[in-house]
Amino acid sequence: MHYNSGYSQGWSGGYPPPPHQGSWGPPPPHHHHQQYPPSPQYYPPPGPPSGPPPGHQYSPPPGPPPGQYSPPPGPPPGHQYPPPSGPPPSRHHHHTSSGSYPAYPSPAPSPYGHPHTPTPPPQSSSPGHIRSYSNHSQSWGPLPPRPPQEAQQFGNGAPSNYRFQYSNCTGRRKALLIGINYIGQPNALRGCINDVTNMSTFLNQKYGYRREDMVILTDDQKNPMSLPNKANILRAMQWLVKDAQPNDSLFIHFSGHGGRTPDLDGDEEDGYDDVIYPLDYRTAGHIVDDDMHAIMVRPLQPGVRLTAIFDSCHSGTALDLPYVYSTQGILKEPNLAKEAAQDLFSAFQSYGKGDLSSAAQTAIGFFKKAANGDTARQRTMQTKTSPADVVMFSGSKDTQTSADTFQDGEARGALSWAFIKTLQQRPNQSYLQLLNSIRNELEGKYTQKPQLSCSHPLDTNLLFVM
Repeated sequence: MHYNSGYSQGWSGGYPPPPHQGSWGPPPPHHHHQQYPPSPQYYPPPGPPSGPPPGHQYSPPPGPPPGQYSPPPGPPPGHQYPPPSGPPPSRHHHHTSSGSYPAYPSPAPSPYGHPHTPTPPPQSSSPGHIRSYSNHSQSWGPLPPRPPQEAQQFGNGAPSNYRFQYSNCTGRRKALLIGINYIGQPNALRGCINDVTNMSTFLNQKYGYRREDMVILTDDQKNPMSLPNKANILRAMQWLVKDAQPNDSLFIHFSGHGGRTPDLDGDEEDGYDDVIYPLDYRTAGHIVDDDMHAIMVRPLQPGVRLTAIFDSCHSGTALDLPYVYSTQGILKEPNLAKEAAQDLFSAFQSYGKGDLSSAAQTAIGFFKKAANGDTARQRTMQTKTSPADVVMFSGSKDTQTSADTFQDGEARGALSWAFIKTLQQRPNQSYLQLLNSIRNELEGKYTQKPQLSCSHPLDTNLLFVM
């Protein structure tokens, strides 16, 4: 398979880019909607996509999730899903978005309205005990402490004058939920829209997010402003963080195709930026992690919480957050020698199979990683830290693909399903316990390893709140 020279995308999933269909350019205009308030923090993406999405992602359920998520009935299908190749046909919707902006229909979730300050979701008043899942243990421990309210020092190589602040999540709540099945395209996904439907119900019932304070973008909707194209996604990201105040709780969930593209600014240790693929990626391009960080992380004040769930391939650092934590709660220091050895092994495998282009690409990545990894880490720590409280769970490491699965009678993304299930079963977990709970749900069924990353040094023994 020859790769089109117009693509510079790094592919680890083995899926060739879709056939070239004309020059790259902005997405077709959707009547110049002005419903999204302008944001001074908007950083437009650098340009057209460099290639197709890696192969697989998730589909969302058509209705609200059941009250409890039972464990998966069996191993997921072993399919890998290549990237979509063209725009989907018009379909009837079962998500609507409405709000104070005229172009949005009046039903359910209201994008771009002014969220109220809800009563915080109920917290367990009894001290109780929770089960610790660290290192696969089943020991009981005390209720994790709530986050401190005083300003915290960064350390770990961050600028010496930097402070950050945890959020107590008692202020306004806003959510942006994006699910793309790439309907009608050859590499369509099955569970992404289901993921969004389940997540919206979960947030509403368990964490007090009002439907009118959610923006839902899915590709089964009729309203052009509710389609997950690049322009709508970027505007919705701006809306999510606009006017955020300390102790507000913001939430973004993306379920769809993700991928990697060569890093152009030297801030990635592995030489690649993570990207997500909007519905119109073939004409409008992908969205790079650097741009998502600039739009949603950089503008936030101390004490604002942004919780991010990225259920996509190669999503380990989709928001470019510099602090990554292991299942033992220890800040990860990249082992470049080990990673480089793995890359060389992959290169030899590709060479042995006659895949010379993949072998060359892997080898180039190895040399760039060995030469630039330490510098990239320092650059990231200095430029991507934030005084806000940004926490992300991603579906896989930067170098991994994520699995589409079939749970409770419907197609779903593995991370989205596990995140909801573990918090439904036991809401009062620490960050470390939640990460291990999610991994335990997926272990033995999927090869992917969900990641926890943060905009600041995180005490992973604190109570997870949002």
